[in-house]
Amino acid sequence: MPDISEIILDSLIDALRLLPFLFLTYAVMEYMEYKMGEKTKAAIEKSGHFGPVLGAVFGVFPQCGFSAAASGLFAGGMITVGTLVAVFLSTSDEMLPILISEQADIGVILKLLAVKAFIGMTAGFLVDLFVRRKGGTEHFRHMRQKTDMGHVHTDGRPVRGMDIVRPALLHAFQIFLFILLFSFVLNLVIEMAGEDFLAGLILEKPVMGHLIAGLVGLIPNCAASVVITQLYLEGFMSLGVMMSGLLAGSGAGLLVLFRVNDHRKENAGILLLVYVIGVTAGVLLDFGGIAAWL
Repeated sequence: MPDISEIILDSLIDALRLLPFLFLTYAVMEYMEYKMGEKTKAAIEKSGHFGPVLGAVFGVFPQCGFSAAASGLFAGGMITVGTLVAVFLSTSDEMLPILISEQADIGVILKLLAVKAFIGMTAGFLVDLFVRRKGGTEHFRHMRQKTDMGHVHTDGRPVRGMDIVRPALLHAFQIFLFILLFSFVLNLVIEMAGEDFLAGLILEKPVMGHLIAGLVGLIPNCAASVVITQLYLEGFMSLGVMMSGLLAGSGAGLLVLFRVNDHRKENAGILLLVYVIGVTAGVLLDFGGIAAWL
C-alpha cells in the first residue's frame, strides 16, 4: 500500500512552490485586463474582415474573461463566427500561468502562443469564407441593455492595489487547489500503477490521445487546461496531444455562448468545429514534424 501521508506531503510541496509564481502571473493578468479589457472588445467590434486576426492575437493575451466576452459580442451581432472561433482556439486559459509558474523556457512558451494564434487566425479566416453570418439574438440584446445600465468602465480611472491583489490571490489560490488535488491523484496513480502504465494510456495511442484530450479541453472549467498542461509537463502526453486539448478548450467561452445565444444548433456547430480543428491541428503537429520545431 502506498504511503498516503508521504504522497500528500509531496503533492503539497509541488503545489506550494508554484503559488508565488501563480500570484505574480495573475496580478499582471488582472492589471492587463483592467487596462485593456474595454479597448480590446472595442477593437474586435470594429475589426471587420480582419476580425480573426485581432481575435487570435488578443486571444493569446492573458485575459481571463476574453473568450466569454467574445461569446457576448457574437451573440450581440458584433463579430463573425470566424472571429469567435479564432478567439476560442487561441485562448490558452490556464496554460500560460502554469507554464510560467513551472519556469518553462520562455522561447517555448512564445512558440506555443504563436502556434495557437496562427491556428486560430487561419481557422477563423477559413470559417468566414463559408459562413459570413454574425451572431445576434433578441434575448441577448435585451439582457445587454439591462447589464449596460449602471456599468462602470475601468478605463480612465486609477487602478487600486486591492483591485489587483484580491482577485489575483483568489485566482491563484483556486488554481493552487486544482494543482494540489491533481498532483495528489497523479502521484497516487503513479505509486499504485507505475509511470509506464499511465504514459501508455496516452502515448501508445496517439490519435486516441488527441481525441480524449480534445474532449477534456471542452470542459468549461479552468481545471481542464490545468490538468492537460500538467500532464504534458510531467511527460505523460505529447505536445500535439496537449495542443489538441488546449485548442479545443476555451475556458468559459462555450458555456457563455450556450447561455446567451438562442441558436442552439449554431452553438453545437461551433462547439463541434472547435473540437475538430483542435484535434486535427494536434495530430498534424505530432505527425507533421512541427512539434520537433517547438
